[in-house]
Amino acid sequence: MRVLTITPFYPSAVDDGHGCFVSEPLLWTERIGVSNVVLAVQPLHRGKVELSPAASRAEWIRYLSVPGGWGLSGAGAFLFARIVGHVRALHRDRRIDVIHAHAPLPCGHAALLLNRELGIPFVVSVHGLDAYSDVQVGGRPGQWCRRASQMVYRSARRVICVSEHVRKQVLNGSVETYHTSVVYNGVDPELFATGRDARSERPTILSVGNLIPTKGQAILLRALAAIRGEHRDVTCEIVGDGHEREHLEQLTRQLNVDDRVRFLGRKSRRELADAFRRCTLFVLPSYYEGLGCVYLEAMASERVAIGCRGQGIEEIIRHGINGWLSDPRSVGDLASGLARLLSDSNLRSTIATRGRLTILQGLTLAHQAARLVAIYGEVAA
Repeated sequence: MRVLTITPFYPSAVDDGHGCFVSEPLLWTERIGVSNVVLAVQPLHRGKVELSPAASRAEWIRYLSVPGGWGLSGAGAFLFARIVGHVRALHRDRRIDVIHAHAPLPCGHAALLLNRELGIPFVVSVHGLDAYSDVQVGGRPGQWCRRASQMVYRSARRVICVSEHVRKQVLNGSVETYHTSVVYNGVDPELFATGRDARSERPTILSVGNLIPTKGQAILLRALAAIRGEHRDVTCEIVGDGHEREHLEQLTRQLNVDDRVRFLGRKSRRELADAFRRCTLFVLPSYYEGLGCVYLEAMASERVAIGCRGQGIEEIIRHGINGWLSDPRSVGDLASGLARLLSDSNLRSTIATRGRLTILQGLTLAHQAARLVAIYGEVAA
């Protein structure tokens, strides 16, 4: 089976974690009979991008589009015009059985137009809660994005959602019924593996994510400040970058925890795996999260993963059993959870062991690849 992947998310030379949730399962689908062709796409106005040497082989395609939200609803047409000749040649050389587009706009829209032009069936993956792009793009342009996304979902042979939480967002956005499936992201249990016993180390809280308000790093810092009297030796490492960094650094000074917090910026996949192994707890109090691969990576690393109730990760984490859940935006609830887990190494160990077992039993890259290949087979039949 030959699958063409079209994605705006893919590891680059400057950030090998960007789009790893797309690139890493490809190696595993190839092990079970899929031949992959990957077009990683980038608007011209964002500049040239080089592939990460660690990523699966792909071709970066740059295409013309109107910058900003005004251009998103029509970007798929520009992308289609840029790649249709290339895809036609690939299809003529050796048949493409399925196109897998990541995100409805612009890649799903381009896949829809390729389907009309070349007759190749397509599926589209939805990775986040903004399933119609009308949260990030407001007003009339957001309405255009919603209509374009609905057209994509209506035409796709399958809409692949990373959680039931995301599927609900897709289905709530239309009176129509789409053909949906949930395929949870997987994790490499060898890369993200058990390390040294964190009980013997100075307690460290790790958080990984883009530095934006919805990821909840400010809530974590306030919770850290709330427990500083009881846990004087705890430190916090924050991996990621974004426009909130300056504000968060200022907040650490206001809360008098700047001596306990280190902002590490972006890290490579291997550096990130090392960070998981040396931490005591992983915390990302995100209150707008479709699933969150980092929770799975923490669980695979045999560390307690702390997320928020009402988010996609609640479908994986059972509170107090294989992970921990706090109320979204609640500093008090997160602080009490941190205090309890930091005080009870046996509880941490029990939860962490069950967390890794959860990954091994159904959430590895091999599991994800098998589910994707089954869908490809159904679509191509």
